[in-house]
Amino acid sequence: MLRWKDVIKLGTSGNPKPDLRVEKTAEEWRELLPPEQFHITREAGTERRNSSPMCRLFEPGQYACVCCGTLLFDSGEKFNSGTGWPSFTQPIKEDAIAYHIDSSYGMTRVEVTCNVCDAHLGHVFQNGPEPSGLRYCINALSLNKIHAAEGGKAEASAATETPKQPAESKATFGGGCFWCTEAIFQQLKGVKKVESGYSGGDAHDPTYHEVCSGETGHAEVIEVTYDPTQITFEDLLRVHMSTHNPTSLNKQGADTGTQYRSIIFYRDAKEKAVAERTVVEYRERLGKRVFTEIKPFEQFYRAESSHQNYYRRNEGTGYCESVIEPKLARFREKFAHLLPAKSAAGM
Repeated sequence: MLRWKDVIKLGTSGNPKPDLRVEKTAEEWRELLPPEQFHITREAGTERRNSSPMCRLFEPGQYACVCCGTLLFDSGEKFNSGTGWPSFTQPIKEDAIAYHIDSSYGMTRVEVTCNVCDAHLGHVFQNGPEPSGLRYCINALSLNKIHAAEGGKAEASAATETPKQPAESKATFGGGCFWCTEAIFQQLKGVKKVESGYSGGDAHDPTYHEVCSGETGHAEVIEVTYDPTQITFEDLLRVHMSTHNPTSLNKQGADTGTQYRSIIFYRDAKEKAVAERTVVEYRERLGKRVFTEIKPFEQFYRAESSHQNYYRRNEGTGYCESVIEPKLARFREKFAHLLPAKSAAGM
């Protein structure tokens, strides 16, 4: 366990050698990261206090560097410091973090960076809880949350330059009422699960009625769990962009409000690049302004049980027959190559 004396020793005498190094030029990082994440991680910026719901989330999982994917912290060491930034008592490994004496702004602090890629994370202080007494005060935008799988183990491990293809991945999109989008993505090959929920806002664990008020900032979204060996993130994006109207601002059909906005959440730099490329492609193809937002994924809140699996539970109702089924018919015709063989053959 690291204590303050260890932090000072590392900051003054030298940090441990990491297992690997990831090095890129500033311009290469700029191309990979959104502007705010680039400013924080590569220019030692600081995000606004209380600007991220990550401060208030304590479910099992681990936190990785947003730049290189190296695991940095475990949720078991996370605590509510009341400062407005995510706080931890220890890193996941002693060599995951590098320490640097920071004398900027007329004070002496200890800056913490990712020991693999030098991304600025925040600072460490000696006013944390026992037994370590440390408080790692970290910018939420410098971290990616990796949720725990069954058995309490994380769904990902430290990144390398050539990561293995994961057994399953997740994607989160919003494009109107989630009853419709859920029904579409449930049809695709390689899709293991689709859940309806909320993302992209400020409120913690909002209800449907709170989201519909427009005051939480959340969008109605679906979280797709899929096998990337059978269907790619780009395939899912193309389905998403083709099955709602991305040129309509905060409106899909009769549904109006920011909760119905067109949005893509990315989990890493590769997904961000694919999303940006796909949105440009559709803008050029449609010849109109595309309002689809591209934002880093932070948190998915599962909607109430009454909203899950809606179409399959309510086939034959007026809404499903008049709204969802025509969308499904157009989708099946356009994306027959992405349907399971049995479904495609039965068309």
